[in-house]
Amino acid sequence: MTSEAPAEAHEHSHADVSGGWLRAAVFGAMDGLVTNTALVAGVGGGGASSRAIVLSGVASLVAGAVSMALGEYTSVRTQNEQLDLEVEKERRELERNPGGELAELVEMMRVRGVDPDLARQVAVQLHRDPDVALRLHVVAELGLSPSDKPSPRTAAVSSFLTFATGAVVPLLPFLFGFPLLWVALVAGGIGLFTAGALSARFTPRPWWYAGGRQLLFGALAAGLTYAVGAAIGVTASG
Repeated sequence: MTSEAPAEAHEHSHADVSGGWLRAAVFGAMDGLVTNTALVAGVGGGGASSRAIVLSGVASLVAGAVSMALGEYTSVRTQNEQLDLEVEKERRELERNPGGELAELVEMMRVRGVDPDLARQVAVQLHRDPDVALRLHVVAELGLSPSDKPSPRTAAVSSFLTFATGAVVPLLPFLFGFPLLWVALVAGGIGLFTAGALSARFTPRPWWYAGGRQLLFGALAAGLTYAVGAAIGVTASG
């Protein structure tokens, strides 16, 4: 007879999915690329000079990066404060109605497939430590862990830097002496595809799909603003 070798624990890691720097960075880069590629297309389609395009693009970069940073900081801080409020509410419930909260934890484990008797034994043991009980109830009821709150500052800095980086891409041809609209749009398209392909590293999507999808979104935005800019340019010149 052969006996199976005992299973051994092994270390492994997971990506950050708590809504911290990664979400803000991806959103900032995509937003910066789409915003300024579309802006360059619209202003250029209206017949503006290279100087006007660069001025508009830089103004959009600065305003957009600041707006993104402030928005991320406020939204993440608000989310964290809301989580703190819910944690305190759950803490009070555990203090006022420990029996009801114990029964609630038993039921949560039972519906997840744990035998009723075992679920009660485990719940009683876990409730011996108030901090452990609080964390379990918060995670089970809110789907968020009090110890894994994203940093508002990290989200703000990430979105500021990545928005600015994305927004400068379609301006590079003008800044380096190639003041041609189609060159700027090609640069923006390359940036969109590259950013989309890089974001696929954190998802199950293939890189070409993510890159093509982002390029399509950017092309639609640029095409629409170009048409609007061209129409306004014709009207103004007439």
